[in-house]
Amino acid sequence: MLESTYYAIISVIIVSLISIIVAIPFLIKKKISNKTLLFLLSVSVGVLLSTVFINFLPEIFSSADGHNYSIVLPLLILFGFLVMFIIEKFVHFHHNKKCEDGHCGHGHAYNLAPINLIGDGIHNFIDGLVIAGAYAVSITLGIATTISIIFHEVPQEIADMGVLLYSGMSKKKALYFNFLSAITAMIGTIVGIILLSKLTGFKEFIIPFAAGNFIYIAASNLLPQLHRHCKLKESIIHLLAILIGIGIVVLVTLYAPHLH
Repeated sequence: MLESTYYAIISVIIVSLISIIVAIPFLIKKKISNKTLLFLLSVSVGVLLSTVFINFLPEIFSSADGHNYSIVLPLLILFGFLVMFIIEKFVHFHHNKKCEDGHCGHGHAYNLAPINLIGDGIHNFIDGLVIAGAYAVSITLGIATTISIIFHEVPQEIADMGVLLYSGMSKKKALYFNFLSAITAMIGTIVGIILLSKLTGFKEFIIPFAAGNFIYIAASNLLPQLHRHCKLKESIIHLLAILIGIGIVVLVTLYAPHLH
């Protein structure tokens, strides 16, 4: 338990620091190219989905009691999917409402920042819970999960910085608030560690819940972005990047078992 806690804390600190690292191009007045973002999105798709199918699902069904099928497990996966759907709906609903009310211009878009930060904070908190739960199962699963979260956090944090800057925040202020939002991942991990020690069955809950989260992020957030760029060369690059993402998780799964 102590070893898994140590790994979980280190991992969530790394994930949280991503919010600062990805902001550097904004601070030095350089934009990240669209091609680079799409490549990262594609790798994220491969990492997220392969983590679900190679690591999460085998763990979910191997932890089931005996050989009896339980409808609870797929329902937990669906619950994880729907929670992310609700969070996204919350953010987009308030965004659209501001636009309908005529407050979508640059000068009045400041109201979008709190909504974006709240949504991102909840998302990061869930990431923290997932990291704690994954390391409680095995170090290998924790590493694969952390890599998955890092890869989908990079384009997410870049987008968040863009929203905060568009809302009228200064670069330093946007960086500060984006980092505060990222810290909720640390809080999530600490809460997860506490729940793991206090609640029987939390580990069995959090992994299928995480599977639903990751499926939603890959299928709803990332893949639609890739489908907007359908030229043959772009599609080939996206496919290769997805395969790279899958390869990363396969390598972690094959060569990290000794860390169980």
